[in-house]
Amino acid sequence: MTEGVTLRLADAADGDALGDVWLAAWYATFDFPPGHPDADVRQWLKGEMLPAHEVWVAAERDGTVVGFIALSDAMVDHLYIRPEWIGRGIGSDLLALAKTRRPDGLDLYCFQANDRARRFYEARGFTEIARGDGSNNEEHQPDLRYAWRP
Repeated sequence: MTEGVTLRLADAADGDALGDVWLAAWYATFDFPPGHPDADVRQWLKGEMLPAHEVWVAAERDGTVVGFIALSDAMVDHLYIRPEWIGRGIGSDLLALAKTRRPDGLDLYCFQANDRARRFYEARGFTEIARGDGSNNEEHQPDLRYAWRP
């Protein structure tokens, strides 16, 4: 576990923080815009994603959310870390937690252009199982489907 950070289930009060993390991570990573305006992303995370998913946050001692993972069925739907926290083990901690929550396996999607995420997932036992041309995501960016099978 990363020192000074705790993992806990998210609650409704974390909605705004999820938006802050998601948008900061997105703009630091991609040179293409999200599929929706920032306000819509925030509202979706808070009003739809959070209530419908198992969401875990990584929070500093003062409660500041620095990352989160959202799970549904056997999928990692989202894993985002504040840019200044990348490389400190938060993503590894959240993904390890997800593996304990879904011990039969996990799938996820990743943009082909996200080399850092691809290296991260592959180093943690995920293997590529499919490639997409972007026609099935809102950003219209080529993607990969990864799987982890214990």
